[in-house]
Amino acid sequence: MEPVHLLDRLLDFSMPHLVAVPILVPLLTAALMLLLGENRRRAKSALSVVSGLVGLLAALALLRWVNAPDTGDGPGSIGVYLPGNWQAPFGIVLVADRLSTMMVALTGVVAFAASIYSTSRWDRAGVHFHPLLQLQLMGLNGAFLTGDLFNLFVFFEVMLAASYGLLLHGSGRLRVQAGLHYIAINLAASSLFLIGAALLYGVTGTLNMADLSVRIAELAPADRGLVHAAAAILATAFFAKAGVWPLNFWLVPAYSAAVSPVGAVFALLTKLGIYTLLRLWTLLFAPDAGASAAFGQSALIAIGLATLFAGAMGIVGTQRLSNLAGFSVLVSAGTLLTAIGLGEPAVWAGALYYLLSSTLAVSAFFLLIDMIERWRNAGMSVAPHEAAGNAPFLAEDLRVLDDVNLDDEAQALYGRAIPAGVAFLGLSFIGCTLLLAGLPPLSGFVGKFAMLSGAFVTSGTSTPAWIFLALLLASGFLALIALSRTGIRHFWTQPHPTMPALPALEVLPVAGLLAACVALTIWAGPVMRHALITAEGLRTPTAYRDAVLKARQVPNPAAPAKGAAP
Repeated sequence: MEPVHLLDRLLDFSMPHLVAVPILVPLLTAALMLLLGENRRRAKSALSVVSGLVGLLAALALLRWVNAPDTGDGPGSIGVYLPGNWQAPFGIVLVADRLSTMMVALTGVVAFAASIYSTSRWDRAGVHFHPLLQLQLMGLNGAFLTGDLFNLFVFFEVMLAASYGLLLHGSGRLRVQAGLHYIAINLAASSLFLIGAALLYGVTGTLNMADLSVRIAELAPADRGLVHAAAAILATAFFAKAGVWPLNFWLVPAYSAAVSPVGAVFALLTKLGIYTLLRLWTLLFAPDAGASAAFGQSALIAIGLATLFAGAMGIVGTQRLSNLAGFSVLVSAGTLLTAIGLGEPAVWAGALYYLLSSTLAVSAFFLLIDMIERWRNAGMSVAPHEAAGNAPFLAEDLRVLDDVNLDDEAQALYGRAIPAGVAFLGLSFIGCTLLLAGLPPLSGFVGKFAMLSGAFVTSGTSTPAWIFLALLLASGFLALIALSRTGIRHFWTQPHPTMPALPALEVLPVAGLLAACVALTIWAGPVMRHALITAEGLRTPTAYRDAVLKARQVPNPAAPAKGAAP
């Protein structure tokens, strides 16, 4: 048998169980790390990187599996795993479809880069960094893959509990202050989550998402008001977790206070809130939901546009690099929420592509900020004349140099090679600027263009589409101004007598995330086709419902006949 066919058969056999791997691997890794004790940092770092790689490979295998053509004898584009071997809606269900596996793969890429970067220095700034990171990844992957609201709440809380510790990693007054705000808003959001889920269960008698989608369409008119109230309460909880306006006051301080690898992973948290809104809204209020169809659409658009505006104003109003990254997260959240509210698969496809690009870009930016600020602080700690080996100079020694090829330190302006470290930081900053501002030719522009094209092709000249166009273009222009201004201040107007020290463990993750954005640009066609198929499936969730509700238990092994040999 050829090796390729043998590999395919092995994958087909193991794929149903592979759905649980992105949850089990970080859980088991965290447990093993806690057994190692505090003095085994190298072993924990190696385990974290290996676990990240295994999780990424498992996510990519799942993504390949759900995109395989349906031959009639397999799960097609949706895989359902019953961990307790109880049929839905009574048991726990994990669902791997195109949307959830795409998000798990995105989580794997960002987590792998952050785990490598953290081994350079940041995992030594406090205790239990790697176990907390693994538990957060477990919560993220579980929330993306779960098929019922109760377990969504459980995975949310696992993720949030780990994020509390990660936000405080490195200690300091600013982290504690931001952490208290972060904990308070998320505890309030979790309480709203429980209230909304309880209301839904009281009316429908189920928390399975596919079953909820069926039962809401069959509700009596007298019960729809309670369901809509429950949905509004749940949406408020997810709005807080996604950091949308006006519940976004905690986001920028918290993300700015976190250490860089934690900030890179935190870029996924808001995307989880957006994912949950998209998943539940398309299931519970699908076109066949009767009087509840498209409930809350205008609210999604209005809140999304307000968030986009608030993020754009924040970007142009700050010059601190970490704040720029935080406000870029807000711009991304507002853009995605508005695109969801427009309610068209063509817009959703562009939004999913933009989600991938913006998350990778912001994560790379968080890591890059750490290197830039460390270089800047190192340069400012040494006086320019001391670094150059000159005698102490006074203000009156400044004079106009006769030779135009000399700078203020009598160093040649022309003919000097740019150091590799400076070149990497500068080019990476330019790449992040192009991606976050949505300028051609990179993937940020492709995603925005796809969303606007879908909006005007399907919605025509509707007012929300025109407002979305104006704010999207304005936010990109303001981001370009703010990032260019900050880049000039950091790279051109500040003295940097020392060259940046860039370990390979820090360079490779940033380069890898930016390379992933370049790959998204090069293979925009296949990625957009995947996104469009995903969006069409969200628009008509019949296949999702059937896959979950028709999944059958694995039969127990037959008991041996009486008198037969065991």
